[in-house]
Amino acid sequence: MPKLTLIGYRGTGKSTLARGLADLLGCDWRDADLVLEERVGRTIAALVRDRGEAAFRAEESAVLGELLRDFHGVIATGGGAVLDAGNRQLLKTLGRPVVWLKAPAAVIRGRLAADPTTRDRRPALAGDDPLAEVEPALLLRDPLYRECADVCIDAADAAPEELVAGLAAWLVDWDAGHGSQTRLS
Repeated sequence: MPKLTLIGYRGTGKSTLARGLADLLGCDWRDADLVLEERVGRTIAALVRDRGEAAFRAEESAVLGELLRDFHGVIATGGGAVLDAGNRQLLKTLGRPVVWLKAPAAVIRGRLAADPTTRDRRPALAGDDPLAEVEPALLLRDPLYRECADVCIDAADAAPEELVAGLAAWLVDWDAGHGSQTRLS
């Protein structure tokens, strides 16, 4: 089981923080989207284009389940992994502690627009523009992230190093108290 699982919308910093936390904790990390792309031999955007969103979501669930059962390190999930009820149950039972990285839609749109790989790697799942779907997707997903999260971290303004240090300190408290008093309501 993981030492820590990061959830949140694309562009909230899950991969960056997973790498930094793993370095600090002296463990490995996995980005579930990269594991999925390696497994299927193509980008998620190509998978969705060629086989459809349902095929992508099935692969995403398989990868997440394997990581949560077999990997002992820091996991960065795909942003939409919480859409599946089975994935949410896995996160709540095998993924704990689960950290939700949250940022406003405008911040996420800015990060995605600045990332040159957005168009090639991050498919628009509702329409043609991945930037236009951010706000409606957040409205749908925020309650699902909240359902799974043991803590919510504002990832909008702080530097990654600050977030890593804060999460590492939080993890010490989590480990000491077995997380009972830190779960979000």
